[in-house]
Order: sequence, then C-alpha cells, then structure tokens
Amino acid sequence: MQKAFGKKRTIFLFIFPAFLIYTTFVIVSIIWAGYYSFFEWSGVGEKIFVGLKNYAELLMKDKIFRITVLHTLIYTVINVVIQVFGGLLFAILLSRVKRGRTVLQTLYYVPVVISSVAICQIFLKLLSVTPTGVVNQILSMFNPALKVMEWTSNSDISLYVVAFVEGYKYLGLYMVIFYAALIGVPNELGEAALIDGANRVQEYIHVRIPYIKPVIIANCILVLNGSLRSFEFSYLLTRGGPGNASELMTTYMYKQAFASKQYGYGSSVAIMIVIVCLTVGLIFRKATGGGDEA
Repeated sequence: MQKAFGKKRTIFLFIFPAFLIYTTFVIVSIIWAGYYSFFEWSGVGEKIFVGLKNYAELLMKDKIFRITVLHTLIYTVINVVIQVFGGLLFAILLSRVKRGRTVLQTLYYVPVVISSVAICQIFLKLLSVTPTGVVNQILSMFNPALKVMEWTSNSDISLYVVAFVEGYKYLGLYMVIFYAALIGVPNELGEAALIDGANRVQEYIHVRIPYIKPVIIANCILVLNGSLRSFEFSYLLTRGGPGNASELMTTYMYKQAFASKQYGYGSSVAIMIVIVCLTVGLIFRKATGGGDEA
C-alpha cells in the first residue's frame, strides 16, 4: 500500500481530477474576470478597452466599495468567532456528554445539510415584524417595545444579523471536526495533567486545545475563505440593505455586473475579492505560523 501511494504516477492520478475541476471552474474564471476588468462592456455589443480605469475608479472614487471591504472584514471576524470558537466550545461540551451524545450531535449538524435558502426563509419568519415573529414575541415579554424590533431592515444591526445566520448554519460542521479532533487526543495527556493538579478547564486550555492547534488553524482558514467570498446570506436576507448597510464585496460585484450591466467594472470588483482573500489568508497563515505547521 505504501509503495503504491509512494509512486508519483499514482499520486498524480488521484490529484489530477480535482486539479482539472479546480483549474476549469476557478483559475480560468479568475483569468477571464481579469481580462474583462480592462474593458467597459455591458454584456452585449463591442467591448471598449479602458486599461486600469476600472481599478482606478474602484480604489480612488468608489466609496461604496471601500464600505463593502470593511463590511466583509467585520462579517468575516464575526463568522470566525461563531463558527470556529463557537464550534470548539460546542465540541468540548459534547465531549463531556455521556448520554444522548449522538442525538445532540445530529441536532447540531442539521442546519449544515439544510439549504441556505431554507435557512434564510426560516430566519426571516423568526425575525418578522408583520406578522410578529417568534423572536419578537419572546422579547416582548420582557419589553413590549421590542415587539416591533426591526432586524433585517435595521441599518445598525442588519450586517450582524446576516453574519449570525451564516455562523449558525455552519457552526455544526466545525463542531463535528473539532469533536473528532478532541476525541483523538491521547487520554494519557489529560490524565497526566489531572494527576499534576489541573482541573478540567485547565486540562482543555493547556493540554487538549494546544494539541489540536493545527486543526484550529485549518478551520480558521476555511472560515476566512468562505466568509470573505460569502454571497447568498446577505443577498437572500437583506439584498445588501437597507441602503448599503449589509453590502458585501460579493453582493456589490453581483449588482455591478448583472444588475447594472457593467461587466468590466464588476469583473474588477471580482479581482479585488480574489486579492483580498489571498492577502488575508497569507497574513493569517504568517501570523499563526500555519506555513510552518504544514
């Protein structure tokens, strides 16, 4: 078995299908977007070459784009907190459960397998004002004024609501990954810490969590990558509104390219999304020593 997987030809045969799909649907798409970004084009008719005009306008004049970059970074931080640290906390709690663990694990994982459209529709009903949703009904028991609390149409909190919904959907996925990592920690390490006088909290903080640091870093990178290019939750819940309060780079790119029919300008936004994703990912790996772990 080891000899088979040690052959370069065998390794290539396993890697090639994924490489081909990735190249076709990701690399080629980025190259085409880069090409279109140098043109002014409405999607039909002749393309007009404008050079770096789209990028100059995007970076120097477009205030909305700069706002969307800030929104995307805030959105990403919230999702890292919910999905990674929330998933880790739930995994720790789940590892301490003795009875009904499988049922709880399944219940936590259910949102992951439900489509994003269904999740957004559920939350739109829960947070509804007319008719009053479940959330406002419960809050009105403590303060009657909260019965008409706006969630998705409130410019002050709409971005955080959208981020919470995405975090809720994928929290169960990372909980399962962390749970698998935690049960793989040798029991001897935890027992040695307890013998040395550590309590259960200290055991996790100083032994089990450091042991799974590579898994934490890998999950952070996955969440960073997913959140920086997130689209569907903002678009389905708020359409990027009210105004541009929950506008992300991806929804802005979609509106420019497909709503305003500015394919060249929208393509320049798409290239900037790629640059931001790569930059944030590289900075994170450098800061956490992710490259050294690999």
